[in-house]
Amino acid sequence: MSDNAELNPNEILVGERLYADAINIVLANAQNNLLIFDQDLSHGDFSSLHKYELFREFLSRNINSRLTIILQDTQFFQEKCPRLVNLLTVYGHKMIVYETNDSAKHAKDCFILADGQHYIKRIHIDQARFIYALNDSATVDVLDLRFNELLEATHNMVSITKLGL
Repeated sequence: MSDNAELNPNEILVGERLYADAINIVLANAQNNLLIFDQDLSHGDFSSLHKYELFREFLSRNINSRLTIILQDTQFFQEKCPRLVNLLTVYGHKMIVYETNDSAKHAKDCFILADGQHYIKRIHIDQARFIYALNDSATVDVLDLRFNELLEATHNMVSITKLGL
């Protein structure tokens, strides 16, 4: 986590490094439930060891913790995030990764919701402009509705096991 004085909650911030640091803050504050919607996890330093450790700690800390990820494209996740794929192998009973169908491919924002209280929202995938907040259940409630709409527009789950005869 960064000690950057520019990382103020509840205001629009700009920068890829600040974005990755703010994600770390939201993940570190999560206790029970994480909901993530992203195009492909290529922004935000999701392939890093530090993100892996934050997710692993979240999943192992609480027997009831749940991580749900919705991606528009799972290729980056599967090819560039081997640590997160490993978490799916170990914590498949608590972690699920979905891919959206074509009707949800138009969405250009992304967000993370933690415990119905904390969030980070990237305004547009092509620009490192975002806002995050801790203890803002009103905004999280609105984003949770959007997450559920996106969840209805999924068609595949990422599977780590190969099925066959």
